[in-house]
Amino acid sequence: MYNRDYEGDYAGFSAFLAGALIGAGVALLFAPQTGSELRGMLRSYANRAKDEISERGREAWDTAVERGKDYMETGKEAVRDAGKTAREYMETGKETVREAGRQATGNRG
Repeated sequence: MYNRDYEGDYAGFSAFLAGALIGAGVALLFAPQTGSELRGMLRSYANRAKDEISERGREAWDTAVERGKDYMETGKEAVRDAGKTAREYMETGKETVREAGRQATGNRG
């Protein structure tokens, strides 16, 4: 089963990353700070971006685990239902054979 929410998550992450890179480049071009101040700002910005990426990675992992659990439970339910249906067909078949046996025995007399 394909879920389009994942596609949206990936697109959002890609946009964030692209924005981070563009923002860093613009900051370098228009920065009125000294070199050491600018490096400090960029270091701070890079740390925030790293934390954001890490958080999004954890969220994506948690989402994947939850979806995996949901799919596993759905699979278990499908197997239980298939087993129940198979037992019902087997019982119906047994009853049909018994009935046919009774009719055959009753028709001989």
